[in-house]
Amino acid sequence: MSQDIRTPETRSERRESGSRARARKPRRTGRIVLLVLLVLVLAAGGGLYWTYSSLDSNIKGVDIDKALGDNRPQKLPTSGQNILVLGSDSRAGASGELAGGKVSGARSDTALVVHIPEGRTKAVAVSIPRDTLVTRPECTRENGGTAPGAQRVMFNSVYAQYGPACVVKTVEEMSGVRLDHYLEIDFAGFKDLVDTIGGVTVDVKEPIKDGASGLDLQAGPQKLDGTQSLAFVRTRHGVGDGSDLGRIGLQQQFLMALLSEVKKQDLLGSPTKAYKIAGSATKALTTDSELASLKSLSEFAQSMNGVDPQNMETIMLPVAYDKKDPNRVVAAEPNASALWKAIREDAEIPASAKKSPATGG
Repeated sequence: MSQDIRTPETRSERRESGSRARARKPRRTGRIVLLVLLVLVLAAGGGLYWTYSSLDSNIKGVDIDKALGDNRPQKLPTSGQNILVLGSDSRAGASGELAGGKVSGARSDTALVVHIPEGRTKAVAVSIPRDTLVTRPECTRENGGTAPGAQRVMFNSVYAQYGPACVVKTVEEMSGVRLDHYLEIDFAGFKDLVDTIGGVTVDVKEPIKDGASGLDLQAGPQKLDGTQSLAFVRTRHGVGDGSDLGRIGLQQQFLMALLSEVKKQDLLGSPTKAYKIAGSATKALTTDSELASLKSLSEFAQSMNGVDPQNMETIMLPVAYDKKDPNRVVAAEPNASALWKAIREDAEIPASAKKSPATGG
């Protein structure tokens, strides 16, 4: 296992004088979380009522508040907002036939706690690695029964076994942060979106060959179709040390490339393509019940219009390799606690809270 102990900031990359320097990529990904939401709304905002109604009905809602009740952390003492964004990967049905899809059930391969401070002029997104060992609280099963809490469970197993409400509860208990909204994007749903826009170009830093996901890419710019894109966000064995930490970077890169490609499309000049893109996007979307409509999403997006992309930042939850199982990670202290404390108090996040001993390099 690599002993390269570098922070997520120093492992990120930027173009500078024709070479790749390492500094700015985490900030770009914070922009994705918010602008993807804006793109979904803006792409679907116009048109006749029947068009609006059709797209509106695509969005699925989950009543998180009803499921969790009142035993939750206090809301922020300011007008700030906290949103849990999950990138889920359901591999049932047609999705299961794609490369890397021979896995039962649905999984949450990407998790971001997006914190928008009071004033809504900046934002920070905290990425929680799926392989993080956490304490899962008592949760309600789909059949109405109760599952007792458990220790040292892998974070992404919570979604697979007990669904989004339990994930929200787990994140709230591990962080003490009250989550105001829930937004889930199905990666498999992006396949149709990518094909609709004609593919997404990503700059592959090093060759990737992963038999598990079916991905085989040479270094350099590569235009990926929907199936290749899904394999790209699923792959882990072909990057870094084979852990989830390396995959996080690829998923962030893909989302950024996808957003850039959508922004290039002449949506106003092609209403038909606009509708297809919006249809694919909304079909991939699940939110909490409060946001489960185009109108609510639009109002929420408009409330974030003041967010300056230059003031956005994405960091990874500070984690360390687990001493009992090096294939898993645990929250690194005191860094993680300092990070969550800053978010709870709507305060500036100290530099020490952004450093992660484990990087997956």
